[in-house]
Formats: sequence, C-alpha cells, structure tokens
Amino acid sequence: MRCLLAALCLLLAHPLFPQSTPADPDGAREPAASSTTDQRILGVIPNYQTVSNSQQSVAPLSVKQKFGLFAKETFDPFIVVSSAAGAALSQADNDHPQYGQGSGPYAERFGAAVADVTTQNFFSDAVLASLLHEDPRYFRKGKEYRFWPRLGYAVSRVVITRTDAGKRSFNYSGVFGMAMGIALSNAYYPARSVNGCVDVTRLGTSLVSAALSNVLPEFWPDIRQKFFRHKQP
Repeated sequence: MRCLLAALCLLLAHPLFPQSTPADPDGAREPAASSTTDQRILGVIPNYQTVSNSQQSVAPLSVKQKFGLFAKETFDPFIVVSSAAGAALSQADNDHPQYGQGSGPYAERFGAAVADVTTQNFFSDAVLASLLHEDPRYFRKGKEYRFWPRLGYAVSRVVITRTDAGKRSFNYSGVFGMAMGIALSNAYYPARSVNGCVDVTRLGTSLVSAALSNVLPEFWPDIRQKFFRHKQP
C-alpha cells in the first residue's frame, strides 16, 4: 500500500507542486512531542516520525522518547496487518525465505516478517540513534520547494540524517540498524535461505522501503489538501 501511494505522488507531481520561494526559518524551537504532523496517513498508515518543517528548529528527542517512538511505530496494528499480507504474498510466490507451504510455514513467515520490522526499527530508531545521537525522525521539506528537489531530498534521507544537535550526518543508525536486523534474522530464517545473496537482496529491499516511507509523508499533505479537503474540519 505504501508503494501504491508513493506512486500516486509521482504521477501527480507537477499539478500539485508549483514553484515558490522557500520560506525563511523563524528560529523558533518546537517541543519534540508537538512537531509531528498527521498521526496516520489516510487514517491507516502510521506517520509518527514526520516533522512538518525541516527548517523549523525542534527539540531533540531524549533516549526515552526514541525508544517510545520505536515502540509506537513498530507495534501498530497496521504493521501487523501489513506483515500478515506480506507473509501471504511471500507464501503464494514461494518466495525467500523458503519455509514451504501450509499453515505452519505461513505462521513462520508471519512471525519472521514481524521480527524483521521489530529488529530493524529497534536497532535503528532506538539503540543506534540513542548511542550515536542521531534523530530518527523524517524532517519534511514542504511544498515551498519544487517536486524534484523534494523527491531527491526524501530519498536521500535514507543515507543522510540529522543529529541531535541539528547538523547533517551520514545515517549510520538507519543503514547499520537495517544491516544488524538482517544479520540477526539469519538466526530464525531457514538454513537454505541464509546466504550472502539473500542478505544483500533484503538490504536493498529495506533501503527502497525506507525511501518510499520518506516519499509518502513528504507529499501526503499535498495529496490530502487536493483530494481530501472536504474531510478536514
């Protein structure tokens, strides 16, 4: 579903995003808890990690808040449902990891899907973000900018992040958190699915998923304004 909505953003690019001049940052410092925008995209997809304005100075998250953000995003009903759907598609395609067919293998696929999300988020958003003083949130660029710079910015945030001090840095917590989660998954994946090729493929899939997870929150407010204005209070 995230992929479909992200594709919708791309198809509707130019009508939605006219050229304008970037707004000057006002230097105000928002509390961390009040800086996120829509809590759910389309009322379904969790959007707890998005900060509405990348130019706005916001308070850094504490270690407790980073762990809380990890828990809030990871143990969301949408994640459970999407993991169940992903496991069903994987079983229908007899995809890697190779558990086989039947209710038992499906339960293993579902458990592995939930574990994959949990471990990658745990290492990235909670443990490494706290140890390395990096901010796991996505800071939205906003409609003041053209479509293509916004798209490039959203994709680039997979490897570039903001530190707790507000500076740009390589996204060590995000990239290495994914890699650590994938490495840990070898402990519960079938032996015939544990090899370097599968791990590299899964890392690539995780990076693409992370990019799409930035693209959707970046453009969702524009889509909401254009198509769902009548639903807003």
